[in-house]
Amino acid sequence: MPAPDELPEPNPANSGTVKDAVAGNWVDRFAPVATRPYLRLSRVDRPIGTWLLYIPCVWGVLLAMLGTGEPRLLDLWIVLGCGIGAFLMRGAGCTWNDITDRNIDGSVERTRSRPIPSGQVSVKAALVWMVVQALVAFAILLTFPLPAIILGIIALGPVAIYPFAKRFTWWPQVFLGVAFNWGILLGYAAHRGHLDGAAITLFLAGITWTLFYDTIYAHQDKEDDALIGVKSTARLFGDNTLPALRYFLMLTVALMGFAIVLTMAGHNNILSLVIALGGPWAFGWHMTWQMKQFDADEPDSCLRVFRSNRDAGLLPVLFFAAALFL
Repeated sequence: MPAPDELPEPNPANSGTVKDAVAGNWVDRFAPVATRPYLRLSRVDRPIGTWLLYIPCVWGVLLAMLGTGEPRLLDLWIVLGCGIGAFLMRGAGCTWNDITDRNIDGSVERTRSRPIPSGQVSVKAALVWMVVQALVAFAILLTFPLPAIILGIIALGPVAIYPFAKRFTWWPQVFLGVAFNWGILLGYAAHRGHLDGAAITLFLAGITWTLFYDTIYAHQDKEDDALIGVKSTARLFGDNTLPALRYFLMLTVALMGFAIVLTMAGHNNILSLVIALGGPWAFGWHMTWQMKQFDADEPDSCLRVFRSNRDAGLLPVLFFAAALFL
């Protein structure tokens, strides 16, 4: 593993593409050349991560609204603000991840083309870029109700810890799940002003979903990870990955369904409850389809199936919204 002083000298003029970005993405095609390394550092050329951070926020807001049956104008801003915040904080988090992983990324085939190990952006410039994104996100957070603001500040802890988790545990995906699904708690509290069992249960469902999709994602790098000593659930499960994924699928569906029952307990609108419960059913169906498409030894398959989780996560959104507004 190279030492920090052995990394390539920063070269902002280098606008080379990142290997695992979507081919022909708008950053590579249309963004000004000087901005491309920073946009790539924030994964703007790979939007799936923003979706996976944002969708749980929407789950949280909609679940809270199902519990009260009282959509408000403020909720529209919460949903929109969470979207902008997810975009910014995903960018800040990825920047932090690339700063802490710059030596590891340089040793992995899929990640060595990223801006820092390839020399497109210096560590100092990356730090400044991270702070700028985080400060803008914080300004948006300050427009939310106080309980959501407090939760948003606490969320910095899991975000800061996650990049180091693969160095000391075989379960770094748990830490990622906590960080990526914190928006459930934030969105729920933004509407209701507090947390309860329904919010915590849906949060746990989000974590098991993350274990599902990020185990699939981690199979891309399992050979390089083994060589450099990086831990992951993909390496932990190995040939038993499919049974583990099936377990995470069942937990996700069960926990999401239980969260819906908890939040709608005592409601007389049985039709709304039935429609809302269609969300975890459709979600589980999509996850089952993913398992059929997944080939642990084919990196392109891993990435393709991982990206399909945007559509999987939007299915409960559609059912929750239908239950609320129909």
